[in-house]
Amino acid sequence: MSEIHLTPDSRPLGKSGIQVSPIAWGMWRFAGQSEDVGRTLIEAAFAAGVTFFDTADIYGFDGSGGFGDAEALLGRVFAASPGLRDRMVLATKGGITPPVPYDSGRDYLMAALDASLRRLQVDHVDLYQIHRPDILTHPHEVARTLEDMVASGKVRSIGVSNYTPHQTRTLASFLTGVPLASQQPEFSPLCLDPMIDGSFDQAMKHDVAILAWSPLGGGRVARPTTPREQAVAAALDVVAAKFGVDRSAATYSWIMAHPARAIPIVGTQNASRIAELADAYKIIWSREDWYAVLTAARGEKLP
Repeated sequence: MSEIHLTPDSRPLGKSGIQVSPIAWGMWRFAGQSEDVGRTLIEAAFAAGVTFFDTADIYGFDGSGGFGDAEALLGRVFAASPGLRDRMVLATKGGITPPVPYDSGRDYLMAALDASLRRLQVDHVDLYQIHRPDILTHPHEVARTLEDMVASGKVRSIGVSNYTPHQTRTLASFLTGVPLASQQPEFSPLCLDPMIDGSFDQAMKHDVAILAWSPLGGGRVARPTTPREQAVAAALDVVAAKFGVDRSAATYSWIMAHPARAIPIVGTQNASRIAELADAYKIIWSREDWYAVLTAARGEKLP
């Protein structure tokens, strides 16, 4: 029986020419901490083999304030620790603007990028993604804006987040000189949509990196309550016990085993939990074990 072996080796970020770690660390809960704590968490991620860091201008927003706080904290960490920025692949996102809620118009996105760079205290980011699709902006305008960002030297590569396969394909058709490097959907054993709606197939066809947000299903994999969640947790626990890791590591590994080579974006703000990310590479998946998790996730037998 063939088996799936995962390795911590870096892999291409789509066609961007940028190499990234197979696991990314997300900063949606990074705001509200000291620079020292922030630096400790980043160093823990480096020690676990993570080089890919994902943030956004909306991170830190609590419904009334805090817009940009995660980026600003990261910028202060960079300022206090020269050289730290050069050790990572840095991604950020824009296009959510409460209470509008979405704006991908050229003027807004260009201003949002400049604001992100000021908060981050950097002159460029390695990946800039449209955070959510703005239905009222023509994809041709979005494409020209993204390409101009790259031409300006402020952005090395571009991507989208929460786009449908059709929206992604349409935007890509208007890009002339810069390929989409990434697509960032929600994906976990409790959210299988990208595996079903064609997102993964499209990404494999066009060599686009998949960045999977909420890989633990918003914490439901770790704290299951419904029968479906408990069945998924039980299937993951069989594999976790076999290789001496915890359920979270098994979940990240399950996500990474798909041939789309999805990169889970892990959001834990606990240094000891970050250190355990490397455990994901300890698992060797048999097809039987991997499909057992999928069957539990589907809630019915495979056809």
